[in-house]
Amino acid sequence: MNHADQVMNWLRELGYTHCFFVAGGNSMHLLNSARQKMECVPFVHEVSAGIAAEYFNEARSEGQRAFVLVTAGPGMTNLVTALAGAYLESRELLVLGGQVKSTDLATGGLRQRGIQEIDGVSIARPITKCSVRIEQPVSKKTFVDSVVSGVSGRPGPVFLEFCLDAQGAPAIGDDGSVSNEAMSPTVMQTKTSDLAEAVSILAGSEKPVLLLGGGVARSSLKRLIPLIEVSGIPVMTTWNGADRISSDHPQYLGRPNTWGQRSSNILIQRADVVVAVGTRLGLQQSGFNWQEFVANGKIIHVDIDETELTKGHPTTTLAIHADASDFLEKLLVQFSNSKASAWRSWLLAAQKVRASLPLSEPVNGYHEGFVNPFDFALQLSKICTESDQIVPCSSGGAFTVMMQAFNQKFGQTVITDKGLASMGYGLAGAIGTSLSHRDRKTVLVEGDGGFAQNLQELATVDVQQLNLKIFIFANEGYASIRMTQRNYFDGGYLGCDTSTGLGFPQWEKLASAYGLNFLTVQSNWLDDSRFLAEWDSVHPTIFIVPVHPEQTYYPKISSQITPSGGMMSAPLHLMTPEIG
Repeated sequence: MNHADQVMNWLRELGYTHCFFVAGGNSMHLLNSARQKMECVPFVHEVSAGIAAEYFNEARSEGQRAFVLVTAGPGMTNLVTALAGAYLESRELLVLGGQVKSTDLATGGLRQRGIQEIDGVSIARPITKCSVRIEQPVSKKTFVDSVVSGVSGRPGPVFLEFCLDAQGAPAIGDDGSVSNEAMSPTVMQTKTSDLAEAVSILAGSEKPVLLLGGGVARSSLKRLIPLIEVSGIPVMTTWNGADRISSDHPQYLGRPNTWGQRSSNILIQRADVVVAVGTRLGLQQSGFNWQEFVANGKIIHVDIDETELTKGHPTTTLAIHADASDFLEKLLVQFSNSKASAWRSWLLAAQKVRASLPLSEPVNGYHEGFVNPFDFALQLSKICTESDQIVPCSSGGAFTVMMQAFNQKFGQTVITDKGLASMGYGLAGAIGTSLSHRDRKTVLVEGDGGFAQNLQELATVDVQQLNLKIFIFANEGYASIRMTQRNYFDGGYLGCDTSTGLGFPQWEKLASAYGLNFLTVQSNWLDDSRFLAEWDSVHPTIFIVPVHPEQTYYPKISSQITPSGGMMSAPLHLMTPEIG
């Protein structure tokens, strides 16, 4: 047994079952050991392996976990986007990287001594919770502590770079067994005084809103939903918390955001108390004009990261440093049906606002021979079941449409990655999500521009024969960039579509090249027997959704360029186009 074998044994004890990798010489001992202990899934590109592992762990069922294995140099640098995305979204992502022999490491100011050598640890350090180079075998405790740091407190990536000679060195003394319970660190309990103050503020409210973020654990929902129903508090979610409650729940009031649902933005601004739980309340959530976020109400902000609570925006009445699920459960048990009736008139008024403002607004229009993307998302919602896994990519028009118009069902898993907002996340994320539950259908919606950035992983879809339905909004370019250039630069288009320099594949030929089924969606797609046959099959299929290049994506928060060159944004409730 060598040290690489030992490391894989330790990972098994911690609950890791899958290794997503791209092979390389400087990680060869680790890969050889992984193939004997893990289910190993090869990827074409390292960034896809990283994104897939993040989504796999986000969607996973109990008893499985994935890590990433890459080689030195380009293996690591190709992975940086995945590390950054997981870091910003507060998600666990364990990466084992190869490195040259410890005796070949560059020293004394050298840029490189070993082949493919690059200082991966220094590159990864700003976007990880732990970034360490292992030049000789380490103890079990040292290794386990590093891995567990990625799920302690606010989760985030861990990067462990193993020199080649450390991987192949003889195994060292074992420190005994470790349980996978180590990957479930102690919950940060809510302080009694903080809870009492929050209860007091909420009890005095007439128009409260409970804003659920991604920090509210999916595993806690079976306990929390009944308590929410008893309390009667109206509920909204962030985009990362989109699947925490069903869209048809009578207390659900939507997803507020800079690109949020118009009714939700209006209603959260009318609230007199917003209890924001498990969300960092970033500028995307509050709007860039954060000074006017819930301007006439109080904000109770609950987060696991104290830095987010003290960053200075938005202005909060009470900041509580605690685990989101723990706080929420303790808060909700304080309220009974008698209080629910007091909030009934507010909930009924809010429901009327929701009913009066459509999720597909007429302003976006219809184009002959093309599909209205908002209507498409609404229709897609209807045919997706409670067990489906939804991946609405991570940026651009397709993402915005899905987060504005898709109506989620309770039981679905909806995973996004908006912090970094990188194009190309969708396919890799959908692969990881699908691998986590092969028996469930995974539905990906992505724009053609974003999809083209990672389309090589169609090879992985084919090899793995995933139950994956891929919908590509084909509008010949980058919809959000085109809209920006139209709105701010009088249509000075460049590099945003096929007429200004972008190139795209012939989609049907691309699908054929990878052995995937293919269909172009027509306006009557839900009545198309060919579509229904592909939808019901378990084979991967690419569906092209033709969207007009001039399609608009309203409502949105508009900004104006100031004389100094800065930007001034409207508050959340004043979305463009304004309504009477």
